[in-house]
Amino acid sequence: MILNELLNHFEIKENLPDYLLNQSFNEVFLDGNLILKDDSYEIAVKTRQNVTHQMIIKPDGEYPVIIMSELPNGLLNGMKFPQTESVGIPITKL
Repeated sequence: MILNELLNHFEIKENLPDYLLNQSFNEVFLDGNLILKDDSYEIAVKTRQNVTHQMIIKPDGEYPVIIMSELPNGLLNGMKFPQTESVGIPITKL
């Protein structure tokens, strides 16, 4: 699933960089709950494997899309995607 499909699914009408609109993300987010928080959207879903996945969409932020997963052992994993096309930055590198 690409980000543009997810935005349409949740009826999010925001301008994001074109490269992000075509970026592939896990379909698990389609089953998530959308929360509008300040100037960002948060989609969260917990899987049967007890992993919590979050997607934070902050259109005007330095990193307009952030993916974070919390594993059952409490460790975090994820990526931050910047405004300009480049390789995502792992959460652990920031």
